[in-house]
Amino acid sequence: MPKQKTHSSSKKRYKVTGTGKVMRAQAFKKHILTKKSTKRKRNLRKSVVVADCNQRNIKQLIPYK
Repeated sequence: MPKQKTHSSSKKRYKVTGTGKVMRAQAFKKHILTKKSTKRKRNLRKSVVVADCNQRNIKQLIPYK
């Protein structure tokens, strides 16, 4: 059976942890930052776990990560 291809944009956006959870960066941190508080911007730096309903689909897109 041939190898699966990894989805190019997904491999740049998601990381898989050692326990198999998928992590992603948070949105709303690219522009219009002056009206956002320092605390809010600091908390947006952290990556978060992808929702359970999307985990299976993303793992299919990045099978070798």
